[in-house]
Amino acid sequence: MQHQEMVDALKAVSLFGSLSPRFLTGIAKSCVERRFAADDTIVRQGNPGVGLFVIVTGKVKVVKTSEDGRRIELATHGPGEVIGEMSVLDGANRTADVIAVEPTTCLVLSSWDFRSFMEAHPEVALEVLPVVVRRFRETNEALTGMKAGA
Repeated sequence: MQHQEMVDALKAVSLFGSLSPRFLTGIAKSCVERRFAADDTIVRQGNPGVGLFVIVTGKVKVVKTSEDGRRIELATHGPGEVIGEMSVLDGANRTADVIAVEPTTCLVLSSWDFRSFMEAHPEVALEVLPVVVRRFRETNEALTGMKAGA
């Protein structure tokens, strides 16, 4: 994937969509393209969050294994969406598995590159934070079956 294609892919993502071209270019320089086959586990619940994944093509499902061993499908995501951003930002272990439903191509941004970029450009964190909070609320609602504030 060419650099400009990476920039365009990042711009299409809600997490990065409001960023200036200068910031998108900086983030794109740190991204690596990865391809996954159908049924590949992209992220494993309990593992450290070493990167976030921007889905360029394909589709993934997010599956959480409960303490009693039940597997709960929380969401599906496709092109233009991000997975793994919460673990990258807070340093916690992954809270769910992410599994490719079909052949999937992602841009991977390591946690250390993303964190150092935000440290150098704190205004990026202010742009990204509302998107991350919204995603957290959506995940919480999927788990509890309740709307926030209800």
